[in-house]
Amino acid sequence: MTRHILTFFAALAFMGQLAFAQLAVTPLSIKSGETVHKFTVEIADTPDSIREGLMFRESLAPDAGMLFDFGEVRPAAMWMKNTLIPLDMLFMDADGEVIAIARNAVPGSLRSLGPGVPVRAVLEIPGGRAKELGINPGDKVTHPIFGSAGG
Repeated sequence: MTRHILTFFAALAFMGQLAFAQLAVTPLSIKSGETVHKFTVEIADTPDSIREGLMFRESLAPDAGMLFDFGEVRPAAMWMKNTLIPLDMLFMDADGEVIAIARNAVPGSLRSLGPGVPVRAVLEIPGGRAKELGINPGDKVTHPIFGSAGG
């Protein structure tokens, strides 16, 4: 019996490690006017990592974020289910141009957020950060998924 209990807890611990597997982290920059803002982003590019996103995170550094790489231009809608912190969501086309921003998305909200047009990727950064840095639609995101270096 004890062996079965230990096996159960070992399996549970392993599943927990899979749930919080590390995502690739890369540099990304946003050119807004003459200013370049640098971020370090986690890449969500699998169905599971895209679905989970930044859920259950209690904080996010001001220069950190998550880049959702859809691999192609497609319709996208995001929500804040199980997300504990407010986020700005930048929706980008295939060239990395910001086409829309959902600012200060409400933690836990099930409201669907999207630009209403297909996008290549979405960048989530701390809520209010886009306004603080003056990031707006038309700004350019530099990252390898857009065919450009991200530093």
